[in-house]
Amino acid sequence: MIAASIGSLMRSFVDAVIVLNENHEILWHDTDGVSLEVFDGIHISKFIPCEEVGFLDHETFLIIVNDRRLLFDVKKFTADNPYTILCIEDINLMTNPKMRLFCLEKIIESLDEGVMMSNQDGEITLYNLAQEKMEGLNKQDIMGKHLWSVYDYNPQNSEHKHTFKTGKPIFSRYRAHSKVNGIPQYVNYSTFPIQKDGVTIAVFSLSTNESRLKDRLHQTIEEKRQTIDTNMNQLDSKNGTTFTFNHIKGKSLALKNLIKEAQNISVHNTDVLIIGETGTGKELFAQSMHNHSPRVNSPFVAINCAAIPENLLESTLFGTVKGAFTGSTNQIGLFEYAKDGTLFLDEINSMPMTLQTKLMRVLQERVVRRVGSNDITPIQCTVISASNEDPEKLILEGKMRLDLFYRIAHTSLYIPSLRERTEDIHFFIEYFLNSYQEKFNKSVPPLSKTLQMTLLQYHWPGNTRELEHLIENLIIRVSETDQAIEVDHLPAYMRTKIFVDQKDKSKELKGTEKKPFKSIFTNSQEHFIQKTLEQTDWNISQAARKLGITRQSLQYHIKKHGIINPHL
Repeated sequence: MIAASIGSLMRSFVDAVIVLNENHEILWHDTDGVSLEVFDGIHISKFIPCEEVGFLDHETFLIIVNDRRLLFDVKKFTADNPYTILCIEDINLMTNPKMRLFCLEKIIESLDEGVMMSNQDGEITLYNLAQEKMEGLNKQDIMGKHLWSVYDYNPQNSEHKHTFKTGKPIFSRYRAHSKVNGIPQYVNYSTFPIQKDGVTIAVFSLSTNESRLKDRLHQTIEEKRQTIDTNMNQLDSKNGTTFTFNHIKGKSLALKNLIKEAQNISVHNTDVLIIGETGTGKELFAQSMHNHSPRVNSPFVAINCAAIPENLLESTLFGTVKGAFTGSTNQIGLFEYAKDGTLFLDEINSMPMTLQTKLMRVLQERVVRRVGSNDITPIQCTVISASNEDPEKLILEGKMRLDLFYRIAHTSLYIPSLRERTEDIHFFIEYFLNSYQEKFNKSVPPLSKTLQMTLLQYHWPGNTRELEHLIENLIIRVSETDQAIEVDHLPAYMRTKIFVDQKDKSKELKGTEKKPFKSIFTNSQEHFIQKTLEQTDWNISQAARKLGITRQSLQYHIKKHGIINPHL
């Protein structure tokens, strides 16, 4: 009776069970699952050679019986008498669905992609190791729990429940459902229904860690670029560029984060708007992004929209056909010339409104029509635009079309001004001093403390370019016999600018200062708001206080920029 109870219990987990007494005689068996003919009361050696079996507790061995591969697992049990239980499994994948399921579960656990499955009640029934690593959660803590209790959101917003109800997949979502040390863990995922005979029985999501994919792609692109051409002179003649990210100097955290952000954007063939004041290095970033992208072997074509008259800018960009106007010839425009490379439109904020309408259509339809022609030509190039003014301000003043802004700014990159990066002012003073002393083969004394403080407090409207020109001027003007470089060594025009700047700052301190948030460019606002909300765990009141604005104003900007709370 006890032998039968033990055997029946074990049979529910395996394909077949044989229970033996202390003499290894069969007391009870159920071997229908493996079609093995055995009889009660017979010694097990009649069916299995004893020399192959030691009958040690937890011993596992493989035996071929009637051309079938059977896995025997030996377990010991003592009740009224000692028993040996042989748990048997058929490991033929073609005939044993349980073994096939075991293999599939092992495969799922070894995938780099995250896999999570839920049943009709929204309970998590599958959660692999890759998903654990992406989300920083423990599989043992969440298995069997409802999705909304694990990720803390309203069940009505459950994508799994929606897919289960509609039977329709959800493709390419990018959200953070969990946090690790307060940092949202963003993953790219798609959700699919599992249907049997037209009925949805489960829903699963496949997730990829985008940052890891980007890192791999960055590495691949960089290795490929270096093997193709590590000499910048050759690169210059090869694709029309001079700079890579290695040429971007500075040590501030803001700059390092900006470079990383630009590299992440580079790997995608998406149009980008770079926003930054004059002298911040917008073209430097544009060329670096081109050389970090899959387009590195294609042309980089740059044009300054402010430097060409309106009547010539259109034909320069789009091309002409013979007879379109007096003196016109068949000429391709820069959009065609760039091929599958990058077209850089510098100072796009200077482009006339009439031409903005035509540019918008080209970017929307990805085709170009030469001036004077009815034929259209598809374009393949990625467009990087640059503006030295705040797009939001330009739109309010009627200098930039809102629809054009949305076309050129699929992704935006904001380069902070030099005055926002005090660490970099220190760095560039030393960097340019060393560079120009070497260039002019001249040794000069150090900067006085007064001059250092003056340069650190200066507004730097011309940013890095202005600082470079100033240091170059100082190296030329200063004598090697001077004890130190003083304020008096500055050019007269620079001393005047610094004096006016200091005077303006004094007035500002006496009056009402603007909150720094108000002066940040539109896309910087979005980034700044997003970071602040994450730091405060989406506490609107705390975030508003940190930003120096009201709750109502913050809610307006959240809605305006389409910022989504990942907890909802």
